[in-house]
Order: sequence, then structure tokens, then C-alpha cells
Amino acid sequence: MTPDEQLPELERGAHEVLLAEDLIRKLRRGTPLRVKAGFDPTAPDLHLGHTVLLNKMRQFQQFGHEVIFLIGDFTGLIGDPTGRNQTRPALTPEMVEANARTYEQQVFKILDPERTRVEFNSRWLAKMPAAEFVRIAAHYTVARMLERDDFANRYKSGLPIAIHEFLYPLAQGYDSVALRADVELGGTDQKFNLLVGRQLQSAYGQEPQVVLTVPLLEGTDGVNKMSKSLGNCVGIAEPPGEMFGKIMSISDVLMWRYYELLSFRPLGDVDALKRAVAQGRNPRDVKLELAHELVARFHGAAAADQAQQGFLLRVSERAVPADLAPRVLPVQAEGIRLPNLLKAAGLAASTSEANRKIQEGAVRIDGERATDRGLMLRAGADVVLQLGSKRFARIKLERVG
Repeated sequence: MTPDEQLPELERGAHEVLLAEDLIRKLRRGTPLRVKAGFDPTAPDLHLGHTVLLNKMRQFQQFGHEVIFLIGDFTGLIGDPTGRNQTRPALTPEMVEANARTYEQQVFKILDPERTRVEFNSRWLAKMPAAEFVRIAAHYTVARMLERDDFANRYKSGLPIAIHEFLYPLAQGYDSVALRADVELGGTDQKFNLLVGRQLQSAYGQEPQVVLTVPLLEGTDGVNKMSKSLGNCVGIAEPPGEMFGKIMSISDVLMWRYYELLSFRPLGDVDALKRAVAQGRNPRDVKLELAHELVARFHGAAAADQAQQGFLLRVSERAVPADLAPRVLPVQAEGIRLPNLLKAAGLAASTSEANRKIQEGAVRIDGERATDRGLMLRAGADVVLQLGSKRFARIKLERVG
């Protein structure tokens, strides 16, 4: 692709690009960019939320740029204070080494190992003289550090901030100097640290890197960011069947977010799927495609096929009455909202009751929980509605007017 064609794909799913004009200027030079993303080995298992950043790295790779997967084995010993309301305990060298090895094994399910440069920031930071670190610190002020939200909130609340926590963004920023990064990627929660890198590069006479942040992916609950501690994550090393089922459990609204941030399908294909759903295609079928793609990425196509077959078998075996007769309901061209359909099907006495049941998670469509009260079903849809464990209706929608 030309630089101007690359830009929309690189901006796909990005939260912010600082600065976009710098990125297009760098791309137009026609030479591969050095694209850096840092990972602190604080946990041994990656989940789909982590892969949002890896997917973006893969895009840069496919466009011929040099991708640097930086393992923060030195900064991991400091402890990233991002989002913390107290000092984070530092990892031991043994923990960092073990987690780093696990990271390397998992990331190459997405990145091309032949085109990925793996670095450890201990290579330059562990050997750095104390005097040099003092010089780095001289390029940043305490006032600027306290502009960072988590530091500012802790300072105002009288909560302790250890001096070594100020060293973390400086060390991460210096990584960009050591690697002469053209672009640095990170989550939205890393924006402050990434911008420190820009300032330090300027101080060291380098062209400042472009900062590209990606959103924090919501977990399966659709509310909180994906996190192992919250129990809403999909681990990339989980068994295929478990992974498939978790992806199928997300809401129809969240499905499009996952398509945008996790799928490798071109944007045009995703737009076509959205139009198909708007015209009456069952969202469950589209979600099946997403689940199959993601499971195949981490476990192979055969495992994804088996996981899908197992999932559909479990759905078909749910207690849907065998003698459930189909019922035809007329709908206008724009379709019918799910709460209204539940009322028309006789499963809810009113739309307010239907809305409440949807919010409670008591409504399923073709065996899958439906949590979107604004979901529109259109003519041509042929679905089994379920409210609770015993109330069912097989509905076929036909257009009138």
C-alpha cells in the first residue's frame, strides 16, 4: 500500500495518533519505520485485551515496517505506577525472567517471528551509570510528573508516592531514545509515558516519535476493561471450546467492537457484515464467524471447527420444546425492537418488563443471551426467543407495507 493507503488501516481502532501529520510525513519517506511497543512482564498469561496492541504491531509489520517487541525486564523491576492508587510492589528478577519467556511464546501467534525484533530494556538501562540517569531526570520536572492523573490524585489525597515511581516513565521514555523509535504504541492508559518518550527524544536531538494509543478492550461483561482479576477476560491460551463459548457470550453491540479491534478482516468486510445484520441476518451467525477467526488464530483451524461444532451442539441440546410451532409476525421495513418483539410474542406483558428482563440477562435468542435493548430484528429473521428457563417462542418475521 502507498503511505496514504496505509494511514486509514493504521488508524483503524486507534484511540489517538499524536501527531497524525507526523506519521504521514514519516510514511511518505518510503523507508521502514521503527515501531516500538513495550510490555512489562507482570503476568504470564496474555488475554484478548493485550492482543489489541499486538494486532496493531502486526499491521505495521505487514506494511514492511520494523517492529520491536520490547520486554521491560528492567522497568518491570521498578513497577509501572499507571492507574495505581498505591505503590506497586516490584517484581523479583526470577518472576520477570519467567514471565518474559512465556510472553515470547505467546506473541508469535500474532507477530511474524522472522520480522520481529525482540529487545530487553535491561540491555541499556541495567548498564547505565547513575550519572547518566541523573541527566535523564534533568530533562523532566516534578510539576510535569504531577500532571499525570494517578500521581496528581494520590498527591492531593495525601497518599504516598515513592521517588522510584517517577523513574518509571523516564526509563520507559529513554527506551525510545535507545531504540531511536519512529512510532511507539501503547494503551490509552500509557499516554503520559509515551509522551515522555517524545520529550526525551527531542532533548537528545532525535526526531520525536509518533504516539499511537489503542483503546482498552472491554471484557465479556461489556462494562469493565478486560482483566483476569475481574473474571471477564478471554485468555489466548485457554482451551478452544472455552474460548469459543466466551466470545459467543458477548453482546451483539460489543461484537462490533471486537471486530474492529481484534479481527484481521478488512474494514470493508466488517461494514458488509453490519449491513447484512441491518437487513435481517442473525447476529449470532456473524458472531460465530468472529469466534471461529479468533480461536483459529491461537489454536488452528481444526480446533476452531471442533469448538464451533461443540458450541452448536450444546445450543441445540438446550431445553427448547420439540413441538414449538413457528409463529409469523408482520413487521415494518425498519424492523422491530427486541422488547417490542418479546411483548408481541407473548413472552412479556409489557415493553418495560421486557427491558427489565433483558437487563437481567434473562432473554436469549437462539440460545444466546441478548443484552442489547435496542437490538432491531428485521424481516426474514427466524429465531427462537427464550425468557427465563421455560418460556419459548419461535418467531418468523415477515415484512408488511
